[in-house]
Amino acid sequence: MKTVKTLVGGLCLCAAVGSCTPAAQQSGQTAQETPSKSEVVIENMMTRRSIRQYKPQAVGRDTMQTILNCGIHAPNGQNKQSWEVRVVDNPEFIDGLTEVFKKKNPQMAADPSFKNMFRNAPTVAFIAHDTSYDMSQIDCGLLGANMVLSAWSMGVGSCCLGSPVRFMKTDKDAAPYLAKLGFSQGYELLYCIAFGYPAETPAAKPRNAEKVKFVD
Repeated sequence: MKTVKTLVGGLCLCAAVGSCTPAAQQSGQTAQETPSKSEVVIENMMTRRSIRQYKPQAVGRDTMQTILNCGIHAPNGQNKQSWEVRVVDNPEFIDGLTEVFKKKNPQMAADPSFKNMFRNAPTVAFIAHDTSYDMSQIDCGLLGANMVLSAWSMGVGSCCLGSPVRFMKTDKDAAPYLAKLGFSQGYELLYCIAFGYPAETPAAKPRNAEKVKFVD
């Protein structure tokens, strides 16, 4: 329970710096009507959606730094912090890699709405894990969860992506872009997260609550 409280506390701090200022405060309502910290955090979690259509402007670096700070304060095994993150908002990198991808996947480029291989997002965070630690992938997942939730609290959409990473790790022409990320020896790219300002408002998809059970 201590870990859960720590995570929630961290997310409250993240929400406090962004656009999750309770509506009651914004409208001048009394403090008694202001949602509690737990209500703000829970609403942020329950309303978050994966975004696959973005406005063209990149996320400001100050905002991304807040998102990254929330990420690296996620729980992690033995405080090993077994992740490395590289953030790319350089169109030359994103567009150059996309051109390589389009040559190998022309059917994707045929879609008139296709702009880049990261769901058209202008900012991408690449996350690598320490291959010497067998729980590092869990640590990276927790890091990413903090990042997408804090981003959502500030009006920034996101989408966790695996297919661009598969391409970067297996296509020889994409190798220079992977190398440019400059991950340390022993770290391997695991997944990436697209970030940007949403250009869609997707509805929630159903969740299977039967997969979660209490054990007596």
